Amino acid sequence: MSARNRPLLDIEDLRVDFHGRTRVTHAVRGLSLRMGREKIGIVGESGSGKSVTGRAILKLIRPPGVVRARKLMFDGVDIMTADEKTMRAIRGARASMIMQDPKYSLNPVMRVGDQIAEAYVMHKKVSSREARARALAMLEAVKIRDPERVYKAYPHELSGGMGQRVMIAMMLIPEPDLLIADEPTSALDVTVSMQILAIMDDLVSRRGMGLLFISHDLNLVASFCDKVVIMYAGRVMEVCEASRLREAKHPYTRGLLASLPEIGVVKEKLEVLKRDPAWLKEA
Repeated sequence: MSARNRPLLDIEDLRVDFHGRTRVTHAVRGLSLRMGREKIGIVGESGSGKSVTGRAILKLIRPPGVVRARKLMFDGVDIMTADEKTMRAIRGARASMIMQDPKYSLNPVMRVGDQIAEAYVMHKKVSSREARARALAMLEAVKIRDPERVYKAYPHELSGGMGQRVMIAMMLIPEPDLLIADEPTSALDVTVSMQILAIMDDLVSRRGMGLLFISHDLNLVASFCDKVVIMYAGRVMEVCEASRLREAKHPYTRGLLASLPEIGVVKEKLEVLKRDPAWLKEA
């Protein structure tokens, strides 16, 4: 298959298990997904395997986690057999992941601007002056009002929302082919969230990137993504076009949609999601 026609991400039967002293937790069970340079949303309750899937793609699952798959390919590279040197060349430069909580992703003893510039120097091999200018431009792009001040700040001096924007800037600065965004706007207000989504949407459209967007917000995913993958207990329940999410057929998806409050619609009570034990069984 030519580079132009092959999928950016090709996954078959991905499984991630965590081995404890008394039992094994099956975090992802048989996930299959093929995506091109498009926007795919992954939704589901907490613990459904969304974030673990994103980490497995970048080979970031560490013991006691065990990853298995019939196929796990990123743009022609077999992730399952790739060594650490190959993965270091992929992570950041070609595939980046925006973590949900920046407090645990930023180096607490390093100025945030230097961390962003370092990410650019590492992957683009440019001068420190050019990296600094690019980092300041990226801080401005994620709507930080005083980029010079924030560049010199340490992570503990920033609010949660500001730290999230810094993390987004760091992951976007190398302009990767695949961006995995794990709740990237969870700490931001609605206005800034829309601005950040517009930045990511522009990169996907302008550079032909692929975006794997992990979220709890069904309405946001429906309006922002091209396709939606609905997960429950590590399994894919349904895959549908984002624009037709409201027409989803699976009872789990219907239950998630029914449990959402709607502005202007008065309900005596929200629906409670009823889980069927049969959803846990593999076909």
